[in-house]
Amino acid sequence: MSVPTENIILKKTIEFSLEVIEYAERLEDLKKYVIARQLLRAGTSIGANVHEAQNAESKQDFIQKFKVAAKELEETKYWLVLCENSKSYPSCSHLSVLLIEIDKIITKIISTSKLR
Repeated sequence: MSVPTENIILKKTIEFSLEVIEYAERLEDLKKYVIARQLLRAGTSIGANVHEAQNAESKQDFIQKFKVAAKELEETKYWLVLCENSKSYPSCSHLSVLLIEIDKIITKIISTSKLR
C-alpha cells in the first residue's frame, strides 16, 4: 500500500508516523524505553485518527476524530519537548518541524469543518 498523495493531511501524518517510528527505534537502542513507547503511541495515533476521520459517519463524528488527533498531537509535542531538552537524547527537531505543519493543517480542518 502506498502513501496517499492526493490528501495532504493523510500524506503528512503517514510520513510523520514513519519518522516517529525511526526515532523511537533509536531511543530504544539507547535504552530510553518509556519515552520511546509514549512517543510512538501518541505520535502514530495522530495519523490513525486522521485516517479514521475519512470514514466518519457524520460531520460531528469527523470533527470529533480530528479533535482527538489534535489532542494526540499535543501529547506528542510534550514528549518531543522532553526529548529535545534532555541532554542524553538525540535531536528530534526534525519531528517538531513536521508536527508544526500537521498542527496547522488539523487546526484549519477543524475550524473550517465547524463553519460548514
